[in-house]
Parts: sequence; structure tokens; C-alpha cells
Amino acid sequence: MLSLNPKTLSPPPFNPRSFLIPKKPSISSPSLYVNSTTCCQPNQITERGILFYTGDTFFRHESATGRDLGVLSAALYKQSKGQLRVLDAMCGCGIRSLRYLVESKADFVLANDANESHRRVILDNLAQVERLEGEKKRWVVTHCEANRILTDCYLQRDYFDYIDLDSFGSHSSFFLRAAFSSLKLDGLVYVTSTDGYSSGGHRPFHSLSAFGAYVRPMPYANELGLRILIGGAVREASVLGYRVTPLFSYYSYHGPVFRVLLRMNRGKLPEKRDYGFICYCNRCGNSQAVSWDELGQIRCPCNNSTKDAASLVVSGPLWTGPLHSGAYIMEMLNLAEQWGWVGKAAGTGLEKLLKRMLEESDPRLPFGYIKLDEVPPMVFPPKTFALILELPDVRRGMQQVDHTLPTMRSRQTVQWQDASGLPRKYTGAKNYKL
Repeated sequence: MLSLNPKTLSPPPFNPRSFLIPKKPSISSPSLYVNSTTCCQPNQITERGILFYTGDTFFRHESATGRDLGVLSAALYKQSKGQLRVLDAMCGCGIRSLRYLVESKADFVLANDANESHRRVILDNLAQVERLEGEKKRWVVTHCEANRILTDCYLQRDYFDYIDLDSFGSHSSFFLRAAFSSLKLDGLVYVTSTDGYSSGGHRPFHSLSAFGAYVRPMPYANELGLRILIGGAVREASVLGYRVTPLFSYYSYHGPVFRVLLRMNRGKLPEKRDYGFICYCNRCGNSQAVSWDELGQIRCPCNNSTKDAASLVVSGPLWTGPLHSGAYIMEMLNLAEQWGWVGKAAGTGLEKLLKRMLEESDPRLPFGYIKLDEVPPMVFPPKTFALILELPDVRRGMQQVDHTLPTMRSRQTVQWQDASGLPRKYTGAKNYKL
């Protein structure tokens, strides 16, 4: 249960001047860039050529892709705005803060972690970057509860361009309002959720209290996790008179982890746009967006009667708009290519992910997915459906879908059209003739 009055681990209020310049790291002359990915010393790791130490902090190698996406987006902000001030509210060992300084060329990073026992590790890692640049500080380390550090920055009118909230569970909803208050207009917030139970519809009242969305079980739980996270941010920003839109949305199976990059501006979302409900039919697999004024009148195309709605499942309110900005993903892809992060020599993981996000950014795409071999006979006549399944391209497509769609896989591993090229919404499929 969340506490309304969280205990602060560091009693004094945030004041950058109160933090002394750290001593040089106790480690023996670490090189910032090394070629190997493993080192002989314990807790010594390299990521994108940057050496750092994890100590006893919580660290996961699997989150490297999420850190790559954050570094790319922060670098794009620096290129477009000419400056970059980052607040890493839950920095752990400080690797994200270090990468923002080194790779994104951040002018200043405030690295905060509530656990003061992590201080030595954070200082050792960040000391690889000179703390002072003339009279200006490049970085500062604090140990406060995240809400307090965010509120202190707001009260001091010390606004940031980029705020990273890498929290556990659904706790990000507890920090969002303070984060938006301490963010510059047109700034970016990188939010996190690891609450897979809520996205799977197993704790609807918890998702209601955390994100304002009553979520019921649906096949595409990973996509729902992203949409309720964005929807919760939309709700919190709207209270303050701000409008947020997602630039990219990322799901990873470990955790699971849901990460979304949001851009904040003044103003609220237009009524009846991108914030509503999702309806899924257990009978035919069709998904559709439902606006607020359509509640109580929902029906599925497979059944014209609103009285027989037992097969319908409704979740929301949540974000119903695009999960990514196509133009922004292209900028990230181009920058990753300039840095050598994509291409034949760099491996295919990040490149495949960004290109998949680019495909998913089409606002015309419906929610979720449908396996072709699960399309019921009521949509296709049995003989026609049997002929479709015998087509070579369709059989290959089905094998690929079966390979890439085990339980709880994300929308980012799903093809948006089946191999036959038929539209994702199958309501008119019965009119096709072979």
C-alpha cells in the first residue's frame, strides 16, 4: 500500500550546495570506454562501452534496451533544444545518469536515489565525468524520496528538460503529478510500470486506484499495460492543465517492464479523443474503441443485438491513441545509425525494435492481434477458411505467428496483418471470395 506521507531517508531539504565534491573513485583508474562486455572484477560491467559498478544495487542487464531508448531520446532533445537538464529520480547504481552525461551530452544531471547506502557506488560511477565545468556543476547526487526531490525542485523553480522515473510496480502514478510540476514545457518524462498483474486484468481495483482504469482480462495484456500507463499519465497531467502525448512505448518480458516516453505541453486533450475504453469480444476476437457516450450501447459486429453482450469485455478508461510517433521513431533510428547502434556490425535487436515501432505508429491500426488459425468459422465459411489455410504464404505466416506469440508476448512482436494481407478487423471478411 502506498503511504501518503512517505518517510524521507535524507532529512535536509534538497540543496545542491550541501553536497561536497566526491573523492575520486576507489577503483583503480577505470577506463570510460572498454572493448569487452565482461570484466574480471566483481560487479564490474560495461554497457555500450561504458564501464560502471553495480555494487549491491538492483541492476538488470535485460533493461539495457530501455536505457538505450532513453539515451537516444535525451540526445535528440539536446540536439533540438541546445540544452539538456536531466533528473534521474531513482538512479540505482547511476548507470542511466552516467549514460545521459556521456552519450546524451547532458549539461546537468541530478542523480537521486532514496537508499543512501548506494551513495558510494553512484559517486564512483559518476566521478568518471568531471563534476565541475568551469563554475557550473555537471552532476549532483541526492538521497531523497522521489516525490520530495521532485517537489523541492518545483518549489525552487528548478525545472528540468527530461525526467526519468524508473519505479517498481505501479508506483509511477504516485510520482507523476510532482514530475509534471517540475518539468519544463515541451519537456520529456520517461515513466515505468512493472505491474503485470494489473495489465492482465487480475487486479482491476488496483489498476483503478493506480491508473484510474478498470482493467479486465484480454489477450493482449502487454499492450493494455502500456495503454493504462499512458492513460494514467494523461489523467494526472490534465489535472494540472497539461497535455501529454506518447513518443514511444516499449514492453519487455522481464519484470514485465512497461516504459513510455511522454512529451508535456500546456492544454488538455480534446474531448472524445484518445482517452476512452477498449472492448474485446471473446466470441470472435474483435477489438474496438468505445467512447464515453457509447457506454451502455456497445455491441460487437458478430452480434447485432446489444442485449446479448455476454461475450464482450470492456476495460478503461485508458489511452486509445497511437503508442508511438512515427516521425520521432525515425529520428531515433537515424541517430542510432549515426552512432553505429544499428546495422550489420551492431546486431539487429535495437534496429528491429525501432522499425517495428515505426510500423506500429500507424494510427489506423486496431488494438491487439488475432491469430489467423484462431479466426472462427463464423467469420469465414469453413470451406473458404480451409482453402485460405492451404495457401503457402498463409502457412508460412501462421508458423511465424505461432513462433513469435507465446503467452504474454507484446504487441511489438506481432505482425499487424496476417500473411494473406487481409485487414486486421475481420468484420467484412465474409465478403471476400476466392
